[in-house]
Order: sequence, then C-alpha cells, then structure tokens
Amino acid sequence: MSVVLYEMAHSPFCIPIAQALTACAVEFHRREIPNWDRRELLRLTSGAYYAVPVLQHDDRVIYESRANSQDVARYVDVTFAQGRLFPPALDGLQAIVIEFIENEVEDRTFKLVDIHYVPAIADLAERGMVVRHKERRFGRGCVDQWRQNAAAIRADVDRLLERFEITLRHSRFLFGEQPVYADFALFGIIGNLTFRGYNQLGQTQQALARWVELMNGVRL
Repeated sequence: MSVVLYEMAHSPFCIPIAQALTACAVEFHRREIPNWDRRELLRLTSGAYYAVPVLQHDDRVIYESRANSQDVARYVDVTFAQGRLFPPALDGLQAIVIEFIENEVEDRTFKLVDIHYVPAIADLAERGMVVRHKERRFGRGCVDQWRQNAAAIRADVDRLLERFEITLRHSRFLFGEQPVYADFALFGIIGNLTFRGYNQLGQTQQALARWVELMNGVRL
C-alpha cells in the first residue's frame, strides 16, 4: 500500500490529516508543496485542484470537492479509522464545530503565522509570488496590516479559543473520552498558530496545552 500526503507543513488543513493518519498507524510519505509553485498538484489532479491537502492512496487521488468540505478527512475515516472520526451521532454538532474552527478561528490565526512565515521565505521571487497570492485575496499590503494589528488579532484569537479552553477543562476531548475529527481540526489550527514557535499558547490556555500533548500521542 502506498499513501502520500501532499501538504504544506504549516497548513491548518494538512496538519489534521497527517495527525489522523499517524493516529491510525498508517505509514505514509509526506510531500511538501512549495506555496509558490502548485504545478505538481495540478498535474496530480489533471488540472482540477491546486490546494492542499491532497491524498494519494495507491491509484486514488483524493482532494476537496468544494469549499468547507472534509472529503480527505472522510476518506481517511472510512478507509483507516473505521468511522471513529465522524460518528453518525455527532454529525450535526461536528459540522457546527468544524465550520467554526475552519472559518472563524482559522480566519484569524493564519494572519499571526503569515506575518512571520512570509518574510522568512528566503528567495525574493518565491516570496513575491506568495505575497501576490495573499494580496489578490486580502488586498494590497495585507501582511503589513496584519503585522501592525497583531496584538488585536491575537486578542480576538484568544477570545475564540476560550470556549475550547473551557470545554477541555472538563472533558478529555471536545466531545468526550475519544477524539473525533473536530479535535484534529482544532489541533491543525493550533499547530499552524504555533508553527516554528512563531506564536505560543498563553498562560490562561493550560487545558488546551495539555490537550495538545494528548493529541500528539493519540491512537485510534
């Protein structure tokens, strides 16, 4: 069996897939895709998709069919996790929580990463391509604006994370004693936020910090 995860290591959407595969004891190869060069993804998907994650399992290539889908995660669930990531009894609640994590929270956290990640790209042309991609979506000078507003953005992030901190003070995982995909999604957001030590969890987020340690060793 061959399993390859095409990823960007800092991506909040790739980290959950890598961690879920690890939790399922799946041996897989990680293929880093340069943020400024998506040609390999386009070739792999016959021009249909250029984002990450993309999962190749033997001859199958799995990628997201639409915005806010979890096609890759659900494939991992059905193929390797025996349905533990998306138990039917939690479908509605998980959809609400995952959408909140992947939209409201991620919309803030990635900015606190990009203000470090983008300037760290050594090659000027490669950095310029990433900046161009960001500015086409968020407006000219967006990275500088995020840097100037970093304190306010972090305060907003902490406000959004507070509900998870409270939950995890009283529960081993978000929905009880076993992790589901919402846990992996949140793990991806925090993994992105703290990538390369760019940001850290705060003193008031100790339950989240304990949960991160737990997630790092979780097995399904």
